[in-house]
This record gives sequence, structure tokens and C-alpha cells, in this order.
Amino acid sequence: MRPPGRRGVPTAPPAPLLLLLPLLVSQLWAARGVGAGPGAPAELRVRVRLPDGQVTEESLQADSDADSISLELRKPDGTLVSFTADFKKDVKIFRALILGELEKGQSQFQALCFVTRLHHNEIIPSEAMAKLRQKNPRAVRQAEEVRGLEHLHMDVAVNFSQGGLLSPHLRNVCAEAAESIYTRQEDVRFWLEQGVDSSVFEALPEATEPSGLRRCGQVGDSGRPCICRYGLSLAWYPCLLKYCHSRDRPAPYRCGIRSCQKNYGFDFYVPHRQLCLWDEEP
Repeated sequence: MRPPGRRGVPTAPPAPLLLLLPLLVSQLWAARGVGAGPGAPAELRVRVRLPDGQVTEESLQADSDADSISLELRKPDGTLVSFTADFKKDVKIFRALILGELEKGQSQFQALCFVTRLHHNEIIPSEAMAKLRQKNPRAVRQAEEVRGLEHLHMDVAVNFSQGGLLSPHLRNVCAEAAESIYTRQEDVRFWLEQGVDSSVFEALPEATEPSGLRRCGQVGDSGRPCICRYGLSLAWYPCLLKYCHSRDRPAPYRCGIRSCQKNYGFDFYVPHRQLCLWDEEP
């Protein structure tokens, strides 16, 4: 595997591809839709309010057999964000498909995947998610609880060809980001203790670069390596189960969910400033 992002500086696509750009993100969205056949994961579509006040549709899917949950939404700028929780493997996967800026010489889109350890109290179980329903599909949901920003330094690369050993979901979710899959040393240590093969992980070039690499927003030369920062938000997701008490029941019973919003910031190595043009802030 080549180090993540270690591809040539993207160039503008041929003219015929320009006609396909309006369809690109919608096709990527549709490709991950839920099948209608038997055994398909349960799906819930909700309208959610983003941190900037805009409203988008979010798809939540739960597969009780695989013990997994996925969430997907499209931001107003066209970026497609997804989150997958694999309870069996203690893995969560964030993916962003970011539309390229053709006038800056970028390709159609850039894909990033961030893989971290899943703690089971972060989100409700898959079997509970599969049972969720909503009375008013047109209602706009806003999270009841805003959880603090989590900042993560992603200092290890995940070998895409071996990624199935970490989670069977990784090869599908991160297919477009095969050379840009990142994780952290502390999570790697946990997974190695769980028996995951070390061939899944590779050191990033950052470890061999002279110390003091600068943030990409502070680097003027588009060909220089730097530390890129990408932020994403899970605007609405069921984070806790609510329990109620009744005189007619001796024990508490499930009676709803609590919704949360969570923001993440990921820092990671890129070999060229050109691969991080969104990071304009110092």
C-alpha cells in the first residue's frame, strides 16, 4: 500500500466529466441505499438541522444480524458524510466524500476515512435502532444534547487490502478512500490486543519526516507535506435509551431515545498541500 494520499497532484478532469459532476454525489448516495429484499437492514430517514441551521435528510440503518449501525447525510456543499458503528469488532468508521474544486486543479472528489475504537455507550444498540419509528416524517429533528468537540490525531495508516481483518464493513465503506484511511496508535494497540493482525496497519510518513511539520493552512507551497485538519459533525443520532417507570411494571422499561450531536476534528499527514485545500485556517 502506498502512503495515504500519496498520489499525483490531482488535475482537472476532461470536459465530458464536467457534465457528470451534478450527478456524482447523488449516484454515490444511491449506491449505498438499503435494498428492498428480505433481510435488508432496517432504515429510518429523518430531517435534521445542521449546526449552521440548514436542514438535510439523514439516513440511519441498523443491521441486527451484523450488529452494526450506519448513518449517512449530505451537507449543503455536496459533501457526503457517513458513520458506521461495528459493535462486533469495536470499530467505528467515518467517511467523507468531498467534491473537488475544479478551478483549483482538483479531481472530481476526494475521499477520506477515519477509523477509531467504538465504545458501546456512544450510541444505542443495533437492535434498538432497528425498532425506531417516527410519527411525523416531515418534522425537523434537532439534537437534545450537544457533546463536546473531540480532537483526534490520526498517526497510522490502515492497509485497505487487509482492512477486512479489522472490520468487514471497511472495504465497502472506504472503497473510494483506499489510499486515505487513517487511525490512531492508541486504537491500534487495543485492536492488536484483541487479535487483529498487525499487517492491517502501516506507519505514516509523518513518523520519518523532520519534526515540526506545519498545519497545511500555514504552508504556501502546494507541493510540501503538512498536517491536514478535517472537521465533521454527526448532527443527530440516537445516543442513549430512555427508561420509564410505571406503577403497573415492576422494572423500568424502554420508552424512547435521547438524541445527540457530536463534532470531530481529525489531524492527519498529507504529502502535498494540494490534498488539503479546505484547510485555510492557521
